[in-house]
Amino acid sequence: MTPAELATATRLPPGLSPEAESLWHAKHGNWEDAHNIAQDIHTPLGSWIHALLHLIEGDPWNADYWFAKAGKPSRKAADIDALWEDIAHVVLK
Repeated sequence: MTPAELATATRLPPGLSPEAESLWHAKHGNWEDAHNIAQDIHTPLGSWIHALLHLIEGDPWNADYWFAKAGKPSRKAADIDALWEDIAHVVLK
């Protein structure tokens, strides 16, 4: 599956990893579901997704915390779409 296919899937595709499932929910406006999933991913990748979600939420301070935990540079709200794509490429490798 490609990031574009994940982004445009109208239903949650079966068999996704928790990371991909969180990204799908984020792209489809289900912030709370995406966040609940990301909270249970205790890896740098999970922290990176968590950072994205806090940018979407409008909480840049919290996003910066999660970017640091992920070992990634902080991003701004204007970068949300590009950041989603960056993360999706890693998740869907």
